[in-house]
Amino acid sequence: MVYLFLANGFEIIEALAPVDMIRRAGIEIKTVGVTGDTVVSSCGVEIKSDISVDDVDMSCAECIILPGGGDGVINLEKDHRIQSIIDKAIDDDIYVCAICAAPSILGNKGLLKNVESTAFPSFIKYLDGAVLSDKFVVTDGKFITARGAGVSVEFGLEIVKALAGEETADSIKDTIQCQ
Repeated sequence: MVYLFLANGFEIIEALAPVDMIRRAGIEIKTVGVTGDTVVSSCGVEIKSDISVDDVDMSCAECIILPGGGDGVINLEKDHRIQSIIDKAIDDDIYVCAICAAPSILGNKGLLKNVESTAFPSFIKYLDGAVLSDKFVVTDGKFITARGAGVSVEFGLEIVKALAGEETADSIKDTIQCQ
């Protein structure tokens, strides 16, 4: 199971493009409402989440995803349940994926020390001890980080590659006419 966490102020493309890629791969993914069942994106689009954060079952998780969006990241980072879920993912060696401003949550927790990582340029300063990459999407061990909205599809495909293999990711890439 993949869980993608939504909090008010999330960046819509950074959340929904990975959901689309992961579902195309036939991998089960649930959107998780952190600030309510209906979550409002940074551009005002309302999304009804599949489940509540209180219903997350980390015993079946293989990946968690934190989308960006300034206010969304603030709302994710201040939520003690999200902090606990991240800790559980690290303890259980589960993929932890974050895009745009969201890698700052991991950096602020000290999780990216010596990990090749990236983030939206103004959030790089929060990646304490990370090996900063000039790539737009980076995988290092169980961490996948990405720079921003413009690479949301690539970010989703990188997650698919990690979970289902390069052949599956390449097939989806061809199907959607992505370079």
